[in-house]
Amino acid sequence: MTYKTLLVHAQPQAEPRLQAAAALARKCGARLIGLGAEMFEPLTMADPYGFASADWLTLMREQIEKDLELAEQAFERSAEGLDHEWRRVVDLPTPSLARAARAADLIVAGGVPNRDRSGYRSADLGELIVTAGRPVLVVPPNGGELSGQRVLVAWKDTREARRATLDALPLLTRAEEVRVVAVVPEDQTEAGQFQVDEVAAWLRRHGAPAKPQVIAGFDDEAGAQIQLLAAGIDADLIVAGGYGHSRFAEWLLGGVTRTLLTDAAQFVLFSH
Repeated sequence: MTYKTLLVHAQPQAEPRLQAAAALARKCGARLIGLGAEMFEPLTMADPYGFASADWLTLMREQIEKDLELAEQAFERSAEGLDHEWRRVVDLPTPSLARAARAADLIVAGGVPNRDRSGYRSADLGELIVTAGRPVLVVPPNGGELSGQRVLVAWKDTREARRATLDALPLLTRAEEVRVVAVVPEDQTEAGQFQVDEVAAWLRRHGAPAKPQVIAGFDDEAGAQIQLLAAGIDADLIVAGGYGHSRFAEWLLGGVTRTLLTDAAQFVLFSH
């Protein structure tokens, strides 16, 4: 069981993401699809004669063309020697990636410092996780190559966590150690232990070397505790359900999802 096709958002300054995606594609023997997607932002200044609007539109189109050309060059460098494919669209990155995900098993995202949050150039990871219908592997800001030898599964008895654990099977079955961890209140440790025991047993039947573990704690501490434990067992991959919903077009994320998206030093595979 493996991933046959990976999808990555290609940008001029996203070499850590592209290199991580290419390394995983090589490890899996997968096809790598690079998608260049960018859109010009609305003009904020008004010109009663329309000259500024026309000049601005021309400049923005030229800039987007330049960015997409540089993105293609960066992708081709990273994908050299791989079975790969280049696509480009002048459109918003997040919905473009979600649509293109129909051709992929896994989306590779992240892998850049959290500076540029413009939805016209960069994907909104929270929105992508809950709309793509595919697992999203978020690369740490500084990139790196995923070894996946030690993996932490952040368990919560929800649909999203069940989906993420299943979607991560191609990586979990390659690992040397898989720790299935639930962070629960003190009075729920018995129920939590029963759940992680069952998940670990299910994973072992698939060939993943899974062990269960329960940590007493509160929801608002869960994200930090998961990261600390992942670092303690030298895991470079966390598997987690991605929790969120839209309210008036604003994507609102659960606490653990938000913490792992913004603070994790490890790769994180999310499913919704």
